[in-house]
Amino acid sequence: MGIIQKLFSVLLIITCSFNKLFSQDVIRQKPCNNPIISAQADSIKELYAKQGFAVVRESSVSMESEYEVPVILPLAEGSWYQFVFIGDISSKLYEVRMYDWSEKQVVYQKKTRGDQDANIINFSYIPPSSEHYMIKPLQVNKMKKDELCGYVILMKKMK
Repeated sequence: MGIIQKLFSVLLIITCSFNKLFSQDVIRQKPCNNPIISAQADSIKELYAKQGFAVVRESSVSMESEYEVPVILPLAEGSWYQFVFIGDISSKLYEVRMYDWSEKQVVYQKKTRGDQDANIINFSYIPPSSEHYMIKPLQVNKMKKDELCGYVILMKKMK
């Protein structure tokens, strides 16, 4: 093996080592399937569709008790949005916080098991500026620590 081939092999090994060393694992949200939550989501979408809202984004998501799940959404200035979070019916606490791009909290909603429709948090929002917003739903469940199911829906009022 010539000196150039040896140098090339050494550089290739070093490059691969650095690439592996400095690469980050990507955390991906896993969907979940809960027939009760799916039925509630379908009913809510149907209700808001009759009021002129269209689904912009929706997703089921596996959650862990007491941990927020950040959802980043681009919202347009002056548009009327409806946000819905549906949590596992057996959880005892549900919260949703919404932050603007400067990390200022613009919405906070909380429900507990005794509240009517406790596992559903919904709110309207009309952004004062076009930017990305972060929504952080959370649920607390003493029986299930992980593999809780949650559902997030973002709808926009159509003109």
